[in-house]
Amino acid sequence: MEIRLSNGRYEEIKRKITNLFVQYGISCVPISGFEIAKKLGVPAIPYSAFPRGKRELLLISSEDGLSIKKDSGQWLIYYNNEKDYGRVNNTIMHEIGHIVLDHSESSELAEKEVKFFAKYTLVPPVLVHKLGITEPQRIADVFEVSYELPQAM
Repeated sequence: MEIRLSNGRYEEIKRKITNLFVQYGISCVPISGFEIAKKLGVPAIPYSAFPRGKRELLLISSEDGLSIKKDSGQWLIYYNNEKDYGRVNNTIMHEIGHIVLDHSESSELAEKEVKFFAKYTLVPPVLVHKLGITEPQRIADVFEVSYELPQAM
């Protein structure tokens, strides 16, 4: 059975995204996961920054990226910089979702929440409407995301 978020949880996530935009002055498109990570004080570290052995371990953990919280409480995002920009940006936003939504463990519910978080953050429907864009490919071009992301909205 597929997990479905409640309407209340969707609205709560939307509020968190809106607050994030307001708090950090995010006001133009395309939305950059790198910019938001920086403003949150979360380093985004490419897999290529590590020697081959460590890179291979990171790739085993995730082909795209992951986030960890150190004992000090500091969050770090690691990402595969050999992917295209749209996918990397989505990965960074996905990991920011885990941080903003305060996920302490991995679960199907947590993944459902962060997938929505990333999509809604990178392609806010209110901006799509305000810009009058209706074609998925045009949305993908304006917001610099993969064509699949607007289709999933």
